[in-house]
Amino acid sequence: MVISTIIANTSTFSLEDWMQNPPDNTEWVDGQLVEKNGVTLKHSRIQANLAVYWRNYKESSGQGGEVYTEVPCRTNKQGRVPDVAYLTPELITQFGEPAVLPQSFPLIAEIVSPTDLAEDVIAKSQEYLQSGCEEVWLVFPENRWIILVTKNQRLVFTDNEIVSTQMLKGFNVSVNELLG
Repeated sequence: MVISTIIANTSTFSLEDWMQNPPDNTEWVDGQLVEKNGVTLKHSRIQANLAVYWRNYKESSGQGGEVYTEVPCRTNKQGRVPDVAYLTPELITQFGEPAVLPQSFPLIAEIVSPTDLAEDVIAKSQEYLQSGCEEVWLVFPENRWIILVTKNQRLVFTDNEIVSTQMLKGFNVSVNELLG
């Protein structure tokens, strides 16, 4: 997750426009087209690491599905672009590969930048969970925390602890390994 700059409002660009062809590095938030910016090298490294870990695990475990980075989805009211997302084989069969997934991905990770507000990050995770997501990882590189959020629980993992996901059965990674 990164800071955003408003670049258009509903009078010039609608959520339906965004769903058909989302401009690069944008989300549709509160009736406005906003540009995502502020990605750091650390943010990008962690994003790439997590995508590789999830992808390698889903392949080696035979669970299938797909892992994506910076991929658009629609929540109940917004157009979002999670940093890392996993789509199950069942949902791939159901939706194919539309320009924008019409719901949240089942497993999502957001890498939190130093400029993100805690309330915005938490609200975004709740928005995902209300739109089909089963599990959200909020990765805080500077604090070295991973907060795993589901509809029923919130767990915090720090240095020397192992975080696992219910969506990719059996997957786990140490906070130290992921955050480097």
